[in-house]
Amino acid sequence: MSKLSDFRKSYELGELDEAEAADGPFALFDRWMDEAIAHDVSEPTAMTVATVGADGRPSTRVVLLKGSDARGMVWFTNYESRKGRELAHNPCAALQFHWVEMERVVRIEGRVERTSAEESDDYFKSRPLDSRLGAWASPQSQVIGSRAVLVANAAKAAAQHGLNPPRPPHWGGFRLVPDRFEFWQGRRSRLHDRLVFRLDGGRWLRERLAP
Repeated sequence: MSKLSDFRKSYELGELDEAEAADGPFALFDRWMDEAIAHDVSEPTAMTVATVGADGRPSTRVVLLKGSDARGMVWFTNYESRKGRELAHNPCAALQFHWVEMERVVRIEGRVERTSAEESDDYFKSRPLDSRLGAWASPQSQVIGSRAVLVANAAKAAAQHGLNPPRPPHWGGFRLVPDRFEFWQGRRSRLHDRLVFRLDGGRWLRERLAP
């Protein structure tokens, strides 16, 4: 195994100044997301979601962003999963996007709420059939005896629901309503650019942080 402390990288692909962020955090996020997609970043919508359990223990996982507008950031999952149970106890979370190819990171924090049943239904209907059946087949985050359990559950769901499985009652969307954004752009000599937006009295305040 290589010596991990020997790995080095010089960040030189871009910069982030206050003028670029003048239109506020949502506009900057949309622009950076569009640029990540245009630059063929691998999995540009993949984001780490951090939650905290009732015991105070944090946990993270990677999910896919499925919606972004002025109301917040949306993803879909099993409400009975670990993250679903933790959000039921503590409805606050943090998201992180890491676009390695562009030397950029976006961190977003805020409160989390469930999307409406209509939003969840609409997205569920848009999914491939195998994914819709998979939502019925997987008791997410629960211990199972083997992969055969999932295969059997999927076959059972297919036999029961055919080509039009309804959305499971335990499956749907979450929306993080942001109160803090941080945009990070790698720079040379580790003098990275960090711009933070935080919601204060209904207004977004912008600040620069030392790297």
